[in-house]
Amino acid sequence: MSFLDHEYREIITRAVIGKGRKFVQDTNTITPTHKPSSILGCWIINHLYNAKRKGDGLVEVSGSYDVNVWYSYNDNTKTEVVTERVVYADVIKLSVKDKQTLGDKAEVFAKVLQQPNCLECTIASHDHKIVAEVEREFLVEVIGDTKVTVKVDPSGIVADDEDWDIELRDDEFESLDPDFLSNEK
Repeated sequence: MSFLDHEYREIITRAVIGKGRKFVQDTNTITPTHKPSSILGCWIINHLYNAKRKGDGLVEVSGSYDVNVWYSYNDNTKTEVVTERVVYADVIKLSVKDKQTLGDKAEVFAKVLQQPNCLECTIASHDHKIVAEVEREFLVEVIGDTKVTVKVDPSGIVADDEDWDIELRDDEFESLDPDFLSNEK
């Protein structure tokens, strides 16, 4: 009796073999040109990132974004926008890992669940710098070769294409409105 006579077969396919998620709150310190009097606004732009595998159960998402802070100075008589580039590297542990993985070749995909966003922006009391609290969140998936087991139908019945043919009766066509597009308003 060969393995083909058994009720189960093993199939090799590409599938998600690992998944992880991470939420990060970061504190970024921005150095303005002038001593700030008040914060008028803070926003994050130009977010870029990429992901790569870092060992068996880890993925690293590295990226950067610009923090723009609009602030007043000189006793709230003048304003200026200061921009600083922030570089980060988040290591994400895979919470789901496939034990049937084959080979070392895998693709890593990262999806932003929460774009970098400023939660709070304040003036530091001791050195006249600006402190921006930023949050971000990623979902990562690792795609690779894996093995799945499927049950084989022992009777070997194969569905006929004729079983899927759908025939319409003439009376089903009578209720159709051929000018349905012209009746729309």
